[in-house]
Amino acid sequence: MTLVRNGGDLVVESLSALGAQTVFGLPGQHALGLFDALRRSSLRYVGLRVENNAGFAADGYARTAGTVAPLFLSTGPGALTSLAALQEAAAASVPVLAVSSQIPSAGLGGRRRGYLHELVDQQASFRDIVKSVHTARSASQIPSAMAAAWESALTAPFGPVWVEIPQDVLLAPTTVPRVTGVRAEPRPLVPRPELVAEAAVLLAEAERPVILAGGGVVRAGATDELLRLAELLRAPVASTFGAKGAFPWEHPLSLQSWLEDRHTTDLLEDADVLLVVGSGLGELSSNYHTFAPRGRLIQIEADLGKLESNHPAFGIHADARLALAALHNAIPAREADGRAEQVVTDLLKRVQARLDSQGLELERELLASVRRALPDDAPVFFDMTILGYWAWSAFDARRPNAMHSAQGAGGLGYGFPAALGAAAARRGEPVLAVSGDGGAMYSIAELATARQLGLDVTWLIVDDGGYGILREYMSDTFGQATATELARPDFVRLAESFGVSATETTPEDLERDLAKALAEPGPSVVVLPAVLRMFEPTHLG
Repeated sequence: MTLVRNGGDLVVESLSALGAQTVFGLPGQHALGLFDALRRSSLRYVGLRVENNAGFAADGYARTAGTVAPLFLSTGPGALTSLAALQEAAAASVPVLAVSSQIPSAGLGGRRRGYLHELVDQQASFRDIVKSVHTARSASQIPSAMAAAWESALTAPFGPVWVEIPQDVLLAPTTVPRVTGVRAEPRPLVPRPELVAEAAVLLAEAERPVILAGGGVVRAGATDELLRLAELLRAPVASTFGAKGAFPWEHPLSLQSWLEDRHTTDLLEDADVLLVVGSGLGELSSNYHTFAPRGRLIQIEADLGKLESNHPAFGIHADARLALAALHNAIPAREADGRAEQVVTDLLKRVQARLDSQGLELERELLASVRRALPDDAPVFFDMTILGYWAWSAFDARRPNAMHSAQGAGGLGYGFPAALGAAAARRGEPVLAVSGDGGAMYSIAELATARQLGLDVTWLIVDDGGYGILREYMSDTFGQATATELARPDFVRLAESFGVSATETTPEDLERDLAKALAEPGPSVVVLPAVLRMFEPTHLG
């Protein structure tokens, strides 16, 4: 039988030439040309059971592998189901490259011909979410569209991109030569030298400099540069929830991540020069927009949409790593007199005293048990659950890129499928996912994926019988909760029905059971029945 190449082959050949190794997705009628072409390629396919989970898995892979994660989707319902995952990737600047089929070309251009899954302007649903949209209306356009999308996804700030190709273009035989020479080379976002010089003067002359490190530091691989600059300036460093691991947790200059604490907010406000790197100072990073700086604000940000979007600042549009390195080279070293370290010590003592007054020993010990059970280099993916909210402030990631959550867009169901994507990148190394019972129900179908592919993910499900954080919010606001209580399955027996090993644990046995599950190859589930509470973030008691 003569091999006939088609548009789908041009897609997978382009991805291979650009450096892709793994593809995530879910097949559908209009996209079958894409999936058939995978058969003739060296790309590894990781198939999920729900498109949104496939998007989350691609997100987890991209964060872990540090490269673009291709995501194959079908038209209409299949494509639209991925929107929440792509929104998270956009909010967290994660390079996911979604390739979607579209109805046949004859149905485009405003005409409605009644095709299955018909969306005449499918792109319109994605333009407000993805970084860029690319189309290929003929086979010859595919390699260029793929290269442009790849380059866009990896140009700072990173982000998800969308490529759309009609069904007939994917299926039609092509004489376009095999793709071998396609290239994508994102240009570095270099800081302007006059801006670096002025910022260096401000920081060198500051009496109380403080640094707030955002997720852009981790994405840019700028953790070493951040450490060198902080030690040069003798400046305390606070890390946003998206910057876990950007700065050593136990370093004498580390304010850690207690951003929902008024003591930390006061210290940031009191800085005569506050250097914000890789953060837009959004809702969570600004203690719910209560942050009001009194000193000079310098903001280094790769995303123009976030630069000075919440506070007037001396703005530097640049890659975090390049900007921090340039600042380090332009600032004289400051004498170490111990004052900055004392400021850090005093603040952390006040934070701990506040927590001690709230009777939250269970929650603090559970998070500590997770930390002790988890190998230092193993990543953890938290869903939007109370233990995850605790982790934003209290978890020591120990490595950059070792803790992730869905805090960007805040959608449920992120933790487990994202962890599956990370496991596909790590191949044989343990990964942890943490969900509540409510969020877990979004992802139950992916137990089949974990089992089928033998992915090394341990899934900790904290079962409190409902949407725990919403229960707490509603009770605090209205005096009682509505629509938060849930019927749920026996998670242990359910996991076992998929052929996945599972155990129910207790707070006392969590560390032991979690460590055992993480050490065993393949997927596993640990269920912890427990009702947790959040700390009171602004209590000064």
